Amino acid sequence: MKPLGNAAVVFVVTVLTLSVSAFASDKTSTIQPVLQMATADQTAETDHVKATPHEAGNDDAAHDASGGGHGQGHPNLGETLPLWSCIPFALMLLSIALCPLLMPEIWHHHFGKISGFWAASLALPFLIAFRANALYEILHIVLADYVPFIILLWSLYTVSGGILLRGSLRGTPLVNVAMLLIGTLLASWMGTTGAAMLLIRPFLRANDYRKNRTFMVVFFIFLVANVGGSLTPLGDPPLFLGFLHGVSFFWTFKIMPHMLAVAILLLGIYFVLDTYHYRKEGATAPAESEVKEPLKLDGVHNFIFLAGVIGAVLMSGVVDWGEVNTFGVHRAVQDWVRDGLLIIMGILSLVSTPRSLREDNDFTWFPIIEVAYLFIGIFITMIPCLLILKAGPQGALAFLINAVTQPTHYFWVTGALSSFLDNAPTYLTFFNTALGSYYPGMPEADAVPLLMTDKAIYLKAISAGAVFFGACSYIGNAPNFMVRSISEEAGTPMPSFFGYILKYTLIYLIPVYVVITLIFF
Repeated sequence: MKPLGNAAVVFVVTVLTLSVSAFASDKTSTIQPVLQMATADQTAETDHVKATPHEAGNDDAAHDASGGGHGQGHPNLGETLPLWSCIPFALMLLSIALCPLLMPEIWHHHFGKISGFWAASLALPFLIAFRANALYEILHIVLADYVPFIILLWSLYTVSGGILLRGSLRGTPLVNVAMLLIGTLLASWMGTTGAAMLLIRPFLRANDYRKNRTFMVVFFIFLVANVGGSLTPLGDPPLFLGFLHGVSFFWTFKIMPHMLAVAILLLGIYFVLDTYHYRKEGATAPAESEVKEPLKLDGVHNFIFLAGVIGAVLMSGVVDWGEVNTFGVHRAVQDWVRDGLLIIMGILSLVSTPRSLREDNDFTWFPIIEVAYLFIGIFITMIPCLLILKAGPQGALAFLINAVTQPTHYFWVTGALSSFLDNAPTYLTFFNTALGSYYPGMPEADAVPLLMTDKAIYLKAISAGAVFFGACSYIGNAPNFMVRSISEEAGTPMPSFFGYILKYTLIYLIPVYVVITLIFF
């Protein structure tokens, strides 16, 4: 377990160094003079976005409205970027999809380098073309988005890895449905990432005697890592972002009929599939004659740290302690405090939990390392896509933005973009599109209550699309990737990037969302 401790120390030192830099004086910044040219173009904004990718638990996880409320390096940058500037992002996704199939050994040992290569392929030309403005955007997505994103995921992964469910739990179809249902209900209160990391290992152990486990994990991703996070702002970042912009905390319960409909349909499909495979396999569970070990939770003190993580995230959304300038990037003080608290929760969990318990829980650092390496490449290559999206009718995607007029459009366009892009800025884009369409020129504080009432169906469509469609791909939500990695480590084969979409998303998810559209939108 020495590598575990070393990895934790390296991570903490790195993050703490970044955090300390947040409070450094502007005068001491070596790059501040360079950034002054970029920040001079910014208008003073008071409504800085406080949420970060997957902070509301996910979840993830693992994105925020990159620049959705922060000042941009150049107010018109998204209007000038062509669509082909998104090519590095497309190639990054293709690498994730194809490299594990075409060159698995190379990918396994060098996926971090491949991710770094694509990040550099965007960053270098971007810096040459736009200089200080590009530098600002890169620093912004790293400091305001990626660092909080990975801190949250690390803390949830570390804390949940210290909770072990012992006992003889047999993964029958009914038991599996019950576990999926519990995870779905928990996700809205502890975040999709928290619920997924807490339950995936017990779920895998309960079914370790089953031959076909792949579909089980995929439905776990559908329900626990995505759909379940739709009822509160704690469940998924886009909803947390809406909360920061005036949507009341419990308004998202209006999506409960949509969530229940999706959950019931998916659980019904899962039960049929699981029953079929259970009977076909003739799976033999541990001998009935053996003494059954009663179910017992070890490491329960980690629930205190889990509550601390949830409390820290919620705190960052309800208080306002001003902001600090970090290398030209404005971040709220409470966001830095939150990140510090998350690190403390993770450290306390590491210190207070016996190593033997984590070993019994099959805990390793690889899943979080994989997410950290891959998502830095995703975040950086995604910058042009997000800037174009934020430009709205003035950007290269104007044709798409202008075509969105009906609730059905909001649901499917928000969802489609959220499947591969950051769902938080996608949510914010169409949230603002709806406000501008129906309440032009009205202050946000006055318009949002009207959107929640008079035009509630549009906000429901945006919210449901941003959350539900995160299940459509591995990169749609951070816990998707982590669940996949943990499952593969446990010996469960998982479909490829395209295999996941072709075999599961198109066959099971999309028809369900069509039904939801016909019923609600």
